[in-house]
Amino acid sequence: MQLLKYKKDILDQEGIQRVLTRISHEILEKNKGLEDLVIIGIRTRGVPLAERIADKIAEIEGEEVQVGVLDITLYRDDLTTVAQQPIVHQTEIPFDITDKKIVLVDDVLYTGRTVRSALDALIDLGRPQAIQLAILVDRGHRELPIRADFVGKNLPTSDEEVVEVKLNEVDDDEEVILMEHQD
Repeated sequence: MQLLKYKKDILDQEGIQRVLTRISHEILEKNKGLEDLVIIGIRTRGVPLAERIADKIAEIEGEEVQVGVLDITLYRDDLTTVAQQPIVHQTEIPFDITDKKIVLVDDVLYTGRTVRSALDALIDLGRPQAIQLAILVDRGHRELPIRADFVGKNLPTSDEEVVEVKLNEVDDDEEVILMEHQD
């Protein structure tokens, strides 16, 4: 296993908040309000981001938006390379997604494979009106024809670099940093 070394700061706590506020406004603008809108976070770091976006939208609109949690472990095409015995968490979507406008939220968009797995999982649950993608950091290098509708930060990277997202709810820290593999 290669070690990573710090390269540079991308977003601090205030930067993350600003980006999520902007994304929340863009979601409302694109969807012309809250009608039929739900937000679903991809486990792990997509979940707190989805909850924060939902809170920001409630603050702006004065109305709650439903939030769900999607676990894509069993939908991954790299399941055997992830772990010998992958840990499967629960998908928690306590509402029908049929005919809903879903905003799918994740932290980093890279190859597109995680999003493809999430789309498969969602389609197994119902037939949404639309699925839109909100991403904190888009680092490029797509292997599949997937692009985000809402992007916090576009960050061109090399294959040797790693985008590390830390959120208080998961990591007891709040930042986005760029790391690189050590030789």
